[in-house]
Amino acid sequence: MLLSEQEQFLSYNGEVLIFQLSKTRHVEETADETMNLCVRRMAFNRDTKLFVEKSSGAFSMRASHLKIEIVCSSCVMDSRTGIILPCVLVKKKKRNNAVKYLLLLLHNSNQFEQSFHFKLDYELKEDIRFFTGPSVLWRHANKLFYISSNTCTVLSAPIQLSSVVWTGEIEDEGTVILGIRTACLPENEDEDEFSTSDRAIWGSEFFGYAIETQKMLTGTCFMPHAYSRVVSSVYVCKNKILKKRLQISLVAITQKNQLIWFQDGLPKGVCELPYEKPCSVKPAVTNSNDLLLIVSFASGDICVVQRRDSLQVASKWQKVKSVLVDDFIGSGSEQLLLLFEDESNADPLSTFKITDLGDVNYAAGCTSIQELQQHLGLKRRVILESCRALIDLVEERNHILPTAKEEGLVSLWDDVENPPHSLNKETSLASRVPEHFTEKLWQRVVGDSLVVGVKLTESFCLSLSDVSLSLVMDQDSSSISPIIKCRNKIIKLNKAFSALAIASCQIEPPPKKMKLDLHNKNGLKKEFPKRCSRVQLDGAKTVIAVTSLSPLLAFHHVCCIVLLHAKKQKHQNDSLQESKKITVLCGKFLLSLEDISNGKYSVKMIRDSSYCTGSMEDILAVLAVSVRFSFQIVSSDCTLTPVNSWLLGEMECTPFKECHDNIFCHKAGNVYGTVFNWTLKNPCEGVLTLFCRNLTVLFQCLHSLTRVLPPNCDVKLLRSGSKSVLTEQLALALEREMLTLRSSFFSKESKVENNLTWGTEPGKKISDASAASLLDSEEGVQQFRKKFQNEREESVLSMNQTLNGALYQEVALKIVEAQLSSDTIVWRLSKS
Repeated sequence: MLLSEQEQFLSYNGEVLIFQLSKTRHVEETADETMNLCVRRMAFNRDTKLFVEKSSGAFSMRASHLKIEIVCSSCVMDSRTGIILPCVLVKKKKRNNAVKYLLLLLHNSNQFEQSFHFKLDYELKEDIRFFTGPSVLWRHANKLFYISSNTCTVLSAPIQLSSVVWTGEIEDEGTVILGIRTACLPENEDEDEFSTSDRAIWGSEFFGYAIETQKMLTGTCFMPHAYSRVVSSVYVCKNKILKKRLQISLVAITQKNQLIWFQDGLPKGVCELPYEKPCSVKPAVTNSNDLLLIVSFASGDICVVQRRDSLQVASKWQKVKSVLVDDFIGSGSEQLLLLFEDESNADPLSTFKITDLGDVNYAAGCTSIQELQQHLGLKRRVILESCRALIDLVEERNHILPTAKEEGLVSLWDDVENPPHSLNKETSLASRVPEHFTEKLWQRVVGDSLVVGVKLTESFCLSLSDVSLSLVMDQDSSSISPIIKCRNKIIKLNKAFSALAIASCQIEPPPKKMKLDLHNKNGLKKEFPKRCSRVQLDGAKTVIAVTSLSPLLAFHHVCCIVLLHAKKQKHQNDSLQESKKITVLCGKFLLSLEDISNGKYSVKMIRDSSYCTGSMEDILAVLAVSVRFSFQIVSSDCTLTPVNSWLLGEMECTPFKECHDNIFCHKAGNVYGTVFNWTLKNPCEGVLTLFCRNLTVLFQCLHSLTRVLPPNCDVKLLRSGSKSVLTEQLALALEREMLTLRSSFFSKESKVENNLTWGTEPGKKISDASAASLLDSEEGVQQFRKKFQNEREESVLSMNQTLNGALYQEVALKIVEAQLSSDTIVWRLSKS
């Protein structure tokens, strides 16, 4: 049974060691008690962002009539092996006030080793330090005592001191303690020389003492004596011997709430600390090799001072239970681990923060919740303000953005009260598009999906690329984002309306060449819907957005604004110029639960005789919510006549009256509403395309189809279209690429034709007869040679023509777009 518990935290090799004391009482012998010193090794998991236990161990001690406590813990070097190991100092206090101390070493196997023990008639309370050995040092009654694993005997140093402010290694001196003692002038010193001595004036002095050599070190090489009265803790950052002289770099915290940087005994910088009663300072070296100084205060607060050009407080935290420094995330540099007080949770690592005040920032518990709430609140305000600005933009209203101060942000540049260009003048795009660019705006409800379509005029859509729609709720609500998440599809119809296809958003092939965009340098990427990438609008007229219906019905009545995003291309002198992003207001529509219940937006597919009657919008809505699958069916022995019989018979399909090649399934059940397209290449080979709601419907249709197919049929899924169609497209794309290359580089008039021309007479060609007559005489040969030399020089000059920057960008853009088109088809062909 667990009766009592203590905790100590220690960082070691990137892990957090949690030492706990727990007392258990045996049931059979109630007088016999055992105290267990338990250790848990906790490691940080970057995936879950939590600390997980790697291993554990325990050390048992008889606890009858004893009070056992953990005094302190640290990591010190074992002089036997040179390995740094965690160690714990445990106190056993008897009823007669005799105190026994045990120093335990923890090995990597989680086995505890008792290094040594010693007894005292008093308790250790002041300036307890660890150093190599392992050894323990402490101060009692203004005297310095220490014990090592080598001697196992308590020794005293022949010095008097009032405090120990640092213990560590100094080059050529070994283990050194830095302390403060009462100042006194030696008898052999000249009174005149030291009459104004800082030691005598301030009454105390700073000094160093080497334990192994019992040598005193002059305090002025660390700091002036005047600071000895106020210094409470010190950390030596660097020490080295240069030209037989000790050079020291250290930081000290004072009782005046200051942190001071000393270099070779002289103050080099000072920083005011944010809290009172600083008690300790320790360093951390971050990823960018910045030195962070962590200052702990008696109140449990923490601050970090950064030393670059000057000392300055970089961050601070309150109610910190413990702060550790180590490489907890395995990045090769150090981070701070702050453990916060959390009375509501018994887990000691439930509320923590790992940071290097740079890229590393992990948090848990209340800390992460508070930071997440602040982040989400700011993100929501920015999104809402962006939505309001977008609505005002497309409706040609002025929009005044809030200042950075109002949003709780820090502006990267000075806010300008009267910007030189108003938002309305600079970004009013609606006036730059044709007045009648949409033929129709319609809505349909298919299952749990809302389908919104915009039919564009043919003249307008031919000048657009990268087209997509956004749906925005036109209502003032501060609790939700007005942007409606949707996916986009573009419907392509040929002129005879005999075929129907959908260009949906698909994964692009791996990038092979850099995409150039003349007008979109560092442009803002909108986070609205999922956009289609590089959709070609050859003959396309209808752009469709599909979104989930049920979230919208929670508002009962919703007014939606439909926005069209596209790139508008400019044509000049029969050449494609730069494209510009535009946003166009297509219109608004009202959506209510009452209208949906009455079937106002329902799809109506009626079986009339041998045809399926339904408006074109109904057909497009069904196709938009469906997933397309194409299968190549090849039969080596029999014809594929059963496929057509299966579609018209068992599947109860009828062709659309508007486009006969596509047929609608009227069979009751899950397969109802599936659209098929069956195309025969020859009697033994064809392509079956299905537009179905989900994979379950697809499997049901394929299962039914396999029962009627000839036994030796080969059915293959075409992931990106028919291979023959793609091959033909590739040939055309390569031809376009070749023509683009030729027209781009040879569009200007060239003075050099395939046959040589004479000087200033480009129309006059050298015939074989004239050349032969010239070569009959020596003068003729010289004349021919001279003219040939002139032609060669003209050819070189023609080939070395220079281009200006704008023309070069235009040429490069054309070439890259042509190459991307052919590369995309090659990638699709490899997937088919």
